[in-house]
Amino acid sequence: MTNHIVLFEPLMPANTGNIARTTAATDAVLHLIEPLGFELDDKHVKRAGLDYWDHVQLVRHPDLPSFLETLKAEDHLYLVSKFANQDYTQPDYQAAGDQYFLFGKETTGLPEVFMRQNPEKAIRIPQDDQQVRSLNLSNTVAIVLYEALRQQGFAGLETTHHYQQDKLK
Repeated sequence: MTNHIVLFEPLMPANTGNIARTTAATDAVLHLIEPLGFELDDKHVKRAGLDYWDHVQLVRHPDLPSFLETLKAEDHLYLVSKFANQDYTQPDYQAAGDQYFLFGKETTGLPEVFMRQNPEKAIRIPQDDQQVRSLNLSNTVAIVLYEALRQQGFAGLETTHHYQQDKLK
């Protein structure tokens, strides 16, 4: 089972760089659906991802339909949006198949027509929609991804770490 973070037409290089760093740290795959609002060699993307880009499993897709064609029948697709009736902690992320978390563009989210066609796949992070329009994209990715990892027992990840001097004893 693999976790996949999918960004639909991301606009802000710093968000994408931060998300790339998170996917590198969690062994998740990062998918970018074009068009992008920046070049991947943009200094802001590189700076936010620091020196972790060599560890990012990156897949690019020319558009949303092309991405959707890559999904297999056993895969699970979740649309992360404030336009959802299901809390992000409710799905079972241990189910067989890969888990794909699709996040919308920072300014407009996912296409409304697509969301209306797939309401059963939509999940949200509870928030006060009256006070704040939306959460930061890179923070949202981390919250949702770490819930999936928690349910999966943080498989393959280091859950404890020791100071170097303690390892020498």
